[in-house]
Amino acid sequence: MLKSIIRGDLLKCRCALPPGEVARKSKMVIERLLEMEEYQKASAIMTYLHFRNEVETTGLVRQAMADGKRVVVPVTDIFNRRITPSLLVRFPEDLEPGPLRILEPKANSRRLYNPALIDLVIVPGVAFDLEGNRLGYGGGFYDRFLLLIKPEAVSVGLAFELQVLPRLERSPHDIPVNYVLTEDRVIKINCTGG
Repeated sequence: MLKSIIRGDLLKCRCALPPGEVARKSKMVIERLLEMEEYQKASAIMTYLHFRNEVETTGLVRQAMADGKRVVVPVTDIFNRRITPSLLVRFPEDLEPGPLRILEPKANSRRLYNPALIDLVIVPGVAFDLEGNRLGYGGGFYDRFLLLIKPEAVSVGLAFELQVLPRLERSPHDIPVNYVLTEDRVIKINCTGG
């Protein structure tokens, strides 16, 4: 099946989830993440800021900051199809909707952060499969970014169970994640970190 059809179908399903269910399931996913050794050992974490019924990351940002971790969020460069990590200091005061209407640091609150210093990257997606392959939103932003992190850094895809498929077609430029977390399970794919 074409990626565009899968993407459209899954986005419709995810957007149809009631807010209460999104909040409840998101809390379960984030609890799984907070229990991971990779989270506990990480000094610097990059996470997406949720949008359109994605697994909610507000609780993660607050907890990671409370745990004394450096929290980094993406700044979007639409023209070059890239994301640049920026250290988050005040949450949510430093944020405003960016070019894709997703929250990101305001121009005067951007603190560029070296991708090679990030230990754990929390990755959004429309779908994931059991081998860590990811179907994103079609821009390739995260595939390009994941090439910049250190080899021992760990990438984790957050998803609701309805977003996990047995197999996704993989393109040569696609970078799989090391874990996929849902409200029901932890799918360990290829752990390079530790």
